[in-house]
Amino acid sequence: MKLDLRPLSLPDVMLVHAGRFSDRRGYFAETYVRRDFVAAGIVNDFIQDNQSGSTTPGTVRGLHFQVPPYAQAKLIRVLRGRVLDVVIDLRRSSPAYGQHLTVELKESDDQLFVPAGFAHGFCTLEPDTLVVYKVDKVYSAAHDRGINWADPDLGVRWPIKESEAVLSDKDRILPRLCELETPFH
Repeated sequence: MKLDLRPLSLPDVMLVHAGRFSDRRGYFAETYVRRDFVAAGIVNDFIQDNQSGSTTPGTVRGLHFQVPPYAQAKLIRVLRGRVLDVVIDLRRSSPAYGQHLTVELKESDDQLFVPAGFAHGFCTLEPDTLVVYKVDKVYSAAHDRGINWADPDLGVRWPIKESEAVLSDKDRILPRLCELETPFH
């Protein structure tokens, strides 16, 4: 299957469309075939699959990343519901450092590829949203970091008010970007 890659406004972040085969029963999709991704230039060796379920619209997860040597690339897909997905460039050498992009993901054949060196998070837009993502490094609590999702310097236009967000205690106290020493150069 040939992948359709669409570059987005931040360098190296792409929307990936794998396509599906439909018939009267429904559809079948090959959402990840390593050789097809490698042929398309995404050579990451994904080694762990993660899944999150969020019951309430307005649930915010993020903005997360891991520092080297456990920095993660991610391949994100929504199985049910919709999210506003947010990506922040944390690479100091990038002309887009500190800039963000947003993309709405929903149950479809679209996946978002986020390389290492970016913070990632999302806000659920529908109840009972399921998100799955592949990562190319295992989770490491010692290397886990984040940026406060509501940092006004980021300029992200979230679909909810800060007071209405459903957050983990950890995400509620993440630092702002200006307080972060990025390890990505």
